Amino acid sequence: MTYVVAVRNLCEFTAKCGDLDLRFTPSPSAQDGIAGHGIVRARRKKSYQSEISLSGEAHNLRVTGRADGYDPDKNQLEEIKTYRGDFNQIPNNHRQLHWAQVKIYGWLFCQERGLSEVRLALVYFDIGSQQETEIAELHTADALKIFFDNQCERFSDWADRELLHRASRDQALNALQFPHAVFRQGQRALAEDVYRATTSGRCLMVQAPTGIGKTIGTIFPTLKACPKQGLDKIFFLTAKTSGRNLALDALKLIKNSASALPLRVLELVARDKACEYPDKACHGDSCPLAKGFYDRLPMARKSAVSAHAMDKAAIRAVALEHQVCPYYLSQDLVRWSDVVVGDYNYYFDLNAMLYGLTVANQWRVTVLVDEAHNMVERARQMYSAELEQGDLKRARRDSPPGLKKTLERFNRQWNALHKNQTTPYLVVSAIPPAFINAMQQTISTVSEYLNDTPVGLDSSLLRFYFDLLHFSHMAALFDSHSLFDVSKNTEVSGSRAIQSGVSLCLRNIIPGPFLAQRFAAARSVILFSATLTPSNFYSDTLGLPADTAWIDVQSPFGAEQLSVHIGDISTRYKDREKSLEPIVGLMGNTYNKMEGNYLAFFSSFDYLQNVADLFANRYPDTPVWIQSRRMGELEREQFLARFSSGSKGIGFAVLGGAFAEGIDLPGDCLIGAFIATLGLPPLNPVNNQMMQCMSATFGSDLGYDYTYLFPGIRKVVQAAGRVIRTQLDRGTIHLIDDRFTDPKIVRLLPKWWALEN
Repeated sequence: MTYVVAVRNLCEFTAKCGDLDLRFTPSPSAQDGIAGHGIVRARRKKSYQSEISLSGEAHNLRVTGRADGYDPDKNQLEEIKTYRGDFNQIPNNHRQLHWAQVKIYGWLFCQERGLSEVRLALVYFDIGSQQETEIAELHTADALKIFFDNQCERFSDWADRELLHRASRDQALNALQFPHAVFRQGQRALAEDVYRATTSGRCLMVQAPTGIGKTIGTIFPTLKACPKQGLDKIFFLTAKTSGRNLALDALKLIKNSASALPLRVLELVARDKACEYPDKACHGDSCPLAKGFYDRLPMARKSAVSAHAMDKAAIRAVALEHQVCPYYLSQDLVRWSDVVVGDYNYYFDLNAMLYGLTVANQWRVTVLVDEAHNMVERARQMYSAELEQGDLKRARRDSPPGLKKTLERFNRQWNALHKNQTTPYLVVSAIPPAFINAMQQTISTVSEYLNDTPVGLDSSLLRFYFDLLHFSHMAALFDSHSLFDVSKNTEVSGSRAIQSGVSLCLRNIIPGPFLAQRFAAARSVILFSATLTPSNFYSDTLGLPADTAWIDVQSPFGAEQLSVHIGDISTRYKDREKSLEPIVGLMGNTYNKMEGNYLAFFSSFDYLQNVADLFANRYPDTPVWIQSRRMGELEREQFLARFSSGSKGIGFAVLGGAFAEGIDLPGDCLIGAFIATLGLPPLNPVNNQMMQCMSATFGSDLGYDYTYLFPGIRKVVQAAGRVIRTQLDRGTIHLIDDRFTDPKIVRLLPKWWALEN
């Protein structure tokens, strides 16, 4: 068998050595890199040849890649590298890697064109100054072939192991059986639909209720599809740590049920969660785990993949044994894993690693998106950027005289944006060119300073610089899918409200244009959640392919398990005060009829506190516990610990918060919920502008629904879903608002609910 490897992967495996060095060398974004390559090519003659596909074989390898360009007049093959800042700050081991890449391309090119020699050039393009630095050397084809053969030989043994692993993995997956004796109700139908979508290469949205085993019901059929579909990897992506743990547990169960299954499962965690030396910088002169990282990486890599289970704890153990950074070890291991479990941002973010590797290596992947109802808001955050004028002022205060003038000029352009603004919030139709120019000049000047004068990681200048870089990247992509808004912030001083600063936000509303290419890069994508109604809201806002399928898995629960009551009480903002007495009375009567554990959800902390105070006054003997603002992890655990079997009382929480989804309270741990709100986002200038954007894109009849109604009712259904977790559970839900009787809203509620007025 032949192992196919990209030129870049081959060289990163064989030619990287020395320290991990992330001293301040800000990498251009993917968009900057593409633009930089385009500028360089545009400067070449008409005879210049771009994006030359090349391949060659040696030992058991087929090496493929694309050379950036060839100048036939010079007989010069070029590799273009974009960077920011000081050229001399590029580490030597990075340049060594770059030379290895261009030499591999050089041999492949000589072989294809029948050349006896070729000039090889590394062209370094500074994104800021747009200046090129070229380093060129003449190489004979014979010398390049020797270099190519040596690199292939160094990789050959590893390739043999990978081929053997892939064959063993696929053979075991063909024989894999479902790890439980029987499927749960609805679980088989879910698994069959996921398998069909994966084998047909389609995207699939699955609405499936809690309790049917969605995690294992999606992972198992995807694993079964791997051999026939030639899938290289499965990415299981989650919004929260709890979802990641469920996926790891399901994969462990599958592996334990099939002892011969050599499945490499990798857990990706955030850098700050994996770092062993958070007080040190990422380079060999500061961090001992960065010193000689690439020299010790091969043994660490070999040790990790032989263990197959590569969760956070296992990666840490291997990393410390071999004295390498656990975070960057896990990033290397993505290439050699079968299943990767991590956060959404690893595939869907602007510069997402998993997406970038998938495209660069032409991997065939299936992406499983857990709790996909979170994707809209999370993706909006990924493709939004914000700048605070207070941060600019702090950066200017702490900077040396040479930078103060540049930052002051930028501050003047910032002030010009809102000079004539008479309202606290304003949407600007376009980003003024003068502001863009001042921002780019600031980035360039600060880049030069930071290259020459490293600063601490907690530096106000460095933090503002990173915010500025992200804002600049998003500004280059600004379009009708986003808003550019200016907010004048105020703070109270005595009896006066004074302006405390101005914030600028590139606020993404519709992430679909950004996400579409990520969906297209995968063989198939499965998005699943208990709340994906209505399907068009998610397919439109997320930019799903037109042929995306949608299924609603039948609930295993029956109407006899859940009493759903609609309270004829208005919780509209203007009616909040007079709603307190009837809500408290309803809660007290319900609790007295059936004592046990209840959750009560409200639209805000203020509303929650008002009801809780009155309830405690009317029913002093009923235990209550209250969610507070900015609860820490320990406080959240203590809140949930009150919901134990045999205990009783009412927990007060905010709808859409930490206790409204993603928690499991089966049996008598929770027997009922009161939901005193439709969950609608507040009426304010930002949301009204969002509604206008939605209306302009999807039609005026959908603007309100996409902005307010659908997100609100989704939060209601998620919160209500905490009550019935198994087929043995029984419970009560009180939907406290007269608008719940509206047929339009009723259609958005689970079909198996039997509503009672």
